[in-house]
Amino acid sequence: MQPNIQQGSKPVVKSNRGLGVWWQMTRPHTLTAAFVPVLLGTALSLKHGNIHFGLFIAMLIASLLIQAATNMFNEYYDFKRGLDTEHSVGIGGTIVRDGIKPRTVMNLALGFYGIALLLGVYICANSSWWLAIVGLICMAIGYLYTGGPLPIAHTPFGELFSGFFMGMMIILIAFFIQTGTVDSTSILVSIPSFVLVGGIMMSNNIRDLDGDKKFGRKTLAILLGKENAVYFLAGMFIFSYVWIFALIIADIVPIWTALVLLSTPKPIKSVKGFFKGTIPIEMAPAMKATAQTNTIFGFLLAIGIFAGHFFS
Repeated sequence: MQPNIQQGSKPVVKSNRGLGVWWQMTRPHTLTAAFVPVLLGTALSLKHGNIHFGLFIAMLIASLLIQAATNMFNEYYDFKRGLDTEHSVGIGGTIVRDGIKPRTVMNLALGFYGIALLLGVYICANSSWWLAIVGLICMAIGYLYTGGPLPIAHTPFGELFSGFFMGMMIILIAFFIQTGTVDSTSILVSIPSFVLVGGIMMSNNIRDLDGDKKFGRKTLAILLGKENAVYFLAGMFIFSYVWIFALIIADIVPIWTALVLLSTPKPIKSVKGFFKGTIPIEMAPAMKATAQTNTIFGFLLAIGIFAGHFFS
């Protein structure tokens, strides 16, 4: 973000309020971070029996709604704290660029949470009510990520929380509602998702490092410095691929999951882009490539697991 307005500034009212504005406010490139883990957890559950498609669809929609709402909380609180301007890089800053009222953004986010809660009731009624506690914690983290007195996104733990709750936990919940249990395989296969979803946050923090530093944030990227943060991101990518091949060697996942190698051009593009870029707008494509890495890697991993089930 390019922070150069004062807290409490009024939005720059414009007439651009078409459906595209509302769609962009959900930050669609991040929604796959919710979709892919649900697909992956469901693929892993196949060996335990047939898929309950009603639960799959409910879990998918609820995860997408929670992710979209989390993005809107981010939009709202970035505006309130004076972090977004009409010149902000990326798709943040809808409030100041497009004249959407802050309260409208918050109400829409809360509405998405409400629908997700109703879907959660259906999921719990058809699986376990213990999931209600897990689901409420995940939703609270979604809000506290940028809301509250000490937003998680402003600390060095943003990557950890986003990776755990939006990567690993979604896979395990999707697996649990189909099987009634969580096994070692589901935990081991969810670890790359943990890492790569955390990588999305790391890439965001690398891009926004200078602006975040001015506002007193203490993100992991700031603590490491840009160059070390990019090396850390590269390490996250490498770890994820090596982990899958270790699982293949250990005969925990089928050889088909080696399909994840097809996604390698994206992390290479990401790392090169961050090393080359010096200002946020130059690093935006690298950030997009990081999100695409998570999506393509996770999708290919799920396809590999499906293929292993049906063709082995």
